[in-house]
Amino acid sequence: MAQEQASDATQTGAAQPQSEVRQAWEEVGSQFEQLGKSLATAFTALWQSQETQQQVESLRQGLQSMTADIAGAVNKAAATPEAQKAKTEAHKAAESARKATETAIEDARPQLAKALRQVNAELQRLVERLEAGKEAD
Repeated sequence: MAQEQASDATQTGAAQPQSEVRQAWEEVGSQFEQLGKSLATAFTALWQSQETQQQVESLRQGLQSMTADIAGAVNKAAATPEAQKAKTEAHKAAESARKATETAIEDARPQLAKALRQVNAELQRLVERLEAGKEAD
């Protein structure tokens, strides 16, 4: 009977650290799930922010205006020797639109980087807590 009690104590002692390890990994999994949700929320908030929507609307209006201007200029100039010049201007306008789109994307990038830095900091704190708990065992 003493052997059974010693065996039970050994098994219980072994099970406890395994349970703690399992709980720690479950916490890591939970944190990754929360990270995914946080990133999705950050992207949604960034995209839906009034400033971003204003930039997108401004870009859309500018593109519409540019398209109308180019179409009018091309139609007017198509029958004249100025057609080549109009074609060049259309290319310049398209390049300008491309640059404006890149600028809008670049404006959003710092906000995303900041959110990712915060997430990384939180993950680092989690790792430090897990390592501190492991050292206490």
